[in-house]
Amino acid sequence: MIYVGKAKSLRQRLANYFQPLPSLHPRTARMVTTASRVEWTVVGTEVEALSLEYSWIKEFDPRFNVKYRDDKSYPYLAVTMGETVPRVSVMRGAKRTGTRYFGPYSHAWAIRETVDLLLRVFPIRSCTSGVYRTAAASGRPCLLGYIEKCAAPCVGKISPEDHRALAEDFCRFMAGDTGSFVRRLERQMGEAAAEMDYERAARLRDDLGALRRVVEKNAVVLDDGTDADVFALAQDDLEVSVQVFHVRGGRIRGQRGWISERVEDLDDGALVERLLQQIYAEKGADVPREVLVPALPEDASELETWLRGIRGAKVGVRVPQRGDKRALAATVRTNAEGALALHKTRRAGDLTARSKALSDLETELELPASPLRIECYDISTLQGTHQVGSMVVFEDGLPRKSAYRQFVVRGADGEGARDDTEAMHEVITRRFKRMAAERAGQDEVDDDGVPIVRGIDPATGRPQRFAYAPQLVVVDGGPPQVAAAKRAMDELGVTDVALVGLAKRLEEVWLPDEEFPLVLPRTSEGLYLLQRVRDEAHRFAITHHRKRRSGAMTRSVLDDVPGLGPSRQAALLSRFGSVKAVRAASPDVIAEVPGIGPKLAVVIHEALGGAGILES
Repeated sequence: MIYVGKAKSLRQRLANYFQPLPSLHPRTARMVTTASRVEWTVVGTEVEALSLEYSWIKEFDPRFNVKYRDDKSYPYLAVTMGETVPRVSVMRGAKRTGTRYFGPYSHAWAIRETVDLLLRVFPIRSCTSGVYRTAAASGRPCLLGYIEKCAAPCVGKISPEDHRALAEDFCRFMAGDTGSFVRRLERQMGEAAAEMDYERAARLRDDLGALRRVVEKNAVVLDDGTDADVFALAQDDLEVSVQVFHVRGGRIRGQRGWISERVEDLDDGALVERLLQQIYAEKGADVPREVLVPALPEDASELETWLRGIRGAKVGVRVPQRGDKRALAATVRTNAEGALALHKTRRAGDLTARSKALSDLETELELPASPLRIECYDISTLQGTHQVGSMVVFEDGLPRKSAYRQFVVRGADGEGARDDTEAMHEVITRRFKRMAAERAGQDEVDDDGVPIVRGIDPATGRPQRFAYAPQLVVVDGGPPQVAAAKRAMDELGVTDVALVGLAKRLEEVWLPDEEFPLVLPRTSEGLYLLQRVRDEAHRFAITHHRKRRSGAMTRSVLDDVPGLGPSRQAALLSRFGSVKAVRAASPDVIAEVPGIGPKLAVVIHEALGGAGILES
């Protein structure tokens, strides 16, 4: 099963999918071409359809349904009023009879922090049943009993009845009746000070501070004591960010958000419907009186009926239009947008950021389409020696290392180029000469002696060297390097490939024949991609240059003998042991080495005879 959906009219729903593929959304087209058949089940009501749709999505995990994945259920602050000696703790999962719940909270540590503050004022039991029984058997309370954060009912310091009254006060405070307890502590602190019992007054002052910190953390955001979950969505073509604030008694008790992939092409109303299904269908879900959403689903009334069946009381699903609720919804929306932006920056190498970078380059450089293939060129040299050029390729915003190429810069006289601009001109010419020959339908040999073959190799199915033309060429440098590359492309008649240069000093983008550079915003994903491409080309050129420089430092005089390759050099050195011994041997003796004939032996003898002593 790859997709589950419900519909009042099966004919109308299928007509949306089975259309000419070019007219379908890419995700829908992929789903339709993946499917092998359609099956359907008829149910009695739309509420039954809602319930069945969610249960099947959960059971079969279809790949083309949007899934809002959350790693765990929400934590609640729970007080077990059904027990003889009530206990306060963090609880998840299904709710139990006789237990008072407060929340949900976004993190368990937030509950523990709140409880730690309140135990100064309401020292009720927070230990497990095992710890409680051990303390009762030994007659000694646990550490919390000694530091006065537990009234120690386990050893009889407080009666079960008085402890229950303490737990009731705790629940009243958590339910929103904070003012009466704050006023009571203020009155007791004033009485203690009047009686000059300053130690007790100081303790009450600290208790009052703890209560006020808890009250500040649970600030009232809605004056009418509303119980509501406030949802917001922020989305692009690929992902959707969800944020939810849990408001209980007018206070924000918890907040949570997550990012999901948009594998379905759904509007806001359908996304909200899918979201509420998955949030509230879990066992033990806390459904409030109001659910505030950014857009109403098409079948909002049926959704309310379904939620009423879970809660056991009336539930309203609506879009806030004015007042404090609309302001709070705007705040949740801001959180969702911020979470999506943060998610994108953390996943700079992922599809979202890459597509944004390509889109930015298309817009800023005024390209006819997104540059799906980008080639970048860099020249590396040291004091005019061992000049090399590098070509790196990025496809869809990612490096394609199998397409990287290296060039040894020869220059007009074979001794290398005079400067970087001449080297850049040579490298660009050698790369695009192949493409120009392909477009002209010519078969020839390029400057490297490699036959120019067009298209895909029929034997391997792989593209030939330089088989694909780039949409964008980037050169490392400013106006001189851009002008040299432009001259090379013009000479070959290549006019349909965009060209830019990226100068390192200020990260300016230079366009051909422009007097001033294009300055992209520092936060631009397109600039970030250009920097990555340029840095990769520089790294690749430096690596090639170091390799050639290291090879030059270990050259032997045998490297200059025509027709003497690495294997024959190894055979000679294996037979004679050193270049000095080869030089002393006669041509007839040299010819005895396997792979070396009489003519080559004479060439070797003559080449070494006039050379100085240079051994490797």
